[in-house]
Amino acid sequence: MSRLLALTLAVSAALATPALAQESAEAASAIEIVLAESFRDDDRARDRWRHPAETLAFFRVEPTMTVAEYSPGGGWYTRVLAPLVGRQGRYLAVNPDSAAEQMNAERRARADAWPTDFAGRVEGWTGLPAARVTAFESDTPPAGVAGTVDRVLIIRNMHSIINDGNVSTELRNLRRLLSDDGLVGVVQHRAPEDDSYPQADGERGYLKQSDIIALFDAFGFALVEASEINANPADTADWPRGVWTLPPTYTLGDVDRARYEAIGESDRMTLLFRKAE
Repeated sequence: MSRLLALTLAVSAALATPALAQESAEAASAIEIVLAESFRDDDRARDRWRHPAETLAFFRVEPTMTVAEYSPGGGWYTRVLAPLVGRQGRYLAVNPDSAAEQMNAERRARADAWPTDFAGRVEGWTGLPAARVTAFESDTPPAGVAGTVDRVLIIRNMHSIINDGNVSTELRNLRRLLSDDGLVGVVQHRAPEDDSYPQADGERGYLKQSDIIALFDAFGFALVEASEINANPADTADWPRGVWTLPPTYTLGDVDRARYEAIGESDRMTLLFRKAE
């Protein structure tokens, strides 16, 4: 390498580092602003277990990105993500492909109406105009979306993908959404590595971290980094009704409720993947 080229690279790196630091600081500030919004008043009590600021920073989410939230459900993370990226970037809500499911007419009508209905709910929750929300099933992205997504986030949903028998379909569909340098962030209830298969097959909500990493590897992803942001060592993952024994679900009702409340929400892996080459 010539001295001139070496000097040029060194100067470029020196200039880039402050710029990247500024971008990270601006993203962190934007997240904190959203977390303080009044529409999150009912959600905020769970921040101590879900660590949204730290989790989104680990996933390298920035307000100008196109971010897809997989199976957003009741919208806890939606009420962070949609206002965070929906104005400067793009918020996508992605539900599983329902085409292969056996549905009666009522369920099919709900599935067909979901994209419009969910966009309206997001507007009602956060004030982000419904027109700024793009909702679709994973097999039918709107024109121009495939290959453009910066982040796909799968939050406490890998057990559902596995239990529904949709692993191959969904991971392939989600991979197609990603840009070449896009990343997938996963948060998932974690089983101990020495658990038996019946304890860690997903039906109780828990999965082994090594199994998730191997699964993503099999479908064309490589692990970038793992974090203990959402770890909870008090969760032994051996509860009578699986993960739903713990808060916020409390499947057992008042039975041992104080004990489960003291334990808190589940122990969770937090993983970041990229497309494998």
